[in-house]
Amino acid sequence: MAVDGGDDRARAGSGERLARVTYLPGVVPPPSSPAELSATTDDDGWATTESAPLPDFASFFGGAEEPKPAIVRRTAEIGAPAPRELPASADDGEPSAREDALGRGKREVRAENVSMHALTRRGMSRWELEKTLLSRDFEPEAVEEELDRLERVGLLDDAALAETLVRTQHDRKGLGRSALTAELRRRHIDQQHIDAALEQVDDDDEQSRATELALKRAPQLRSYDTETAKRRLTGFLMRKGYASAVVRAAVDEALSGRSSGSSSGVRFR
Repeated sequence: MAVDGGDDRARAGSGERLARVTYLPGVVPPPSSPAELSATTDDDGWATTESAPLPDFASFFGGAEEPKPAIVRRTAEIGAPAPRELPASADDGEPSAREDALGRGKREVRAENVSMHALTRRGMSRWELEKTLLSRDFEPEAVEEELDRLERVGLLDDAALAETLVRTQHDRKGLGRSALTAELRRRHIDQQHIDAALEQVDDDDEQSRATELALKRAPQLRSYDTETAKRRLTGFLMRKGYASAVVRAAVDEALSGRSSGSSSGVRFR
């Protein structure tokens, strides 16, 4: 409520103490002196609002163009969270360390599966398994790691493989030392492992095995004369990898029951 200014001054002159008057927005208080009156009126006597400018009614009623107080803007600037910076790997397309580790883990598992499948089918040398893994498009570094791992756990052992091959090839196929050596070299086994494995076969074993093979083969050569049978039997044992001295002794014993003058030809019953 507005209170008349003249009444306020009359009561003030009578000694009464009045409460301070608060004017409504837009109400211009009356001048208290002639000088103040002239300052608040124009040349035509109209009152001006220089001493008490009218409020911005648009902002008062919540207009769209109401400026945001500076303190509110400052508070928003301080309290606003800083934008999160993406890691470099997400921006430049490089795989993250986690993705790289997962990729390596998958490659290691795949290499392990391939190598174990190959080793369960037959014994393989390091060189043979290396060729197998490389043929499956594994990186050379991954192949070396897998081969080293298999050697550490004892699943890949060229020395043990050489001993096994010498024993089985000599007993089952009747191969001599030279044929055994050629077979191990073909599989790229080190010479030191070959020499150690061949110690299983001594001279007596080799001679007895060659003679056994000659005696088993001789009956198939009955239709040939002695010279032809000897030549064929000698070639057979030589291909088995036996030395010439061992072959000669084995052939002589296998054909000892034949007469040197027997000839081949059609046999009639």
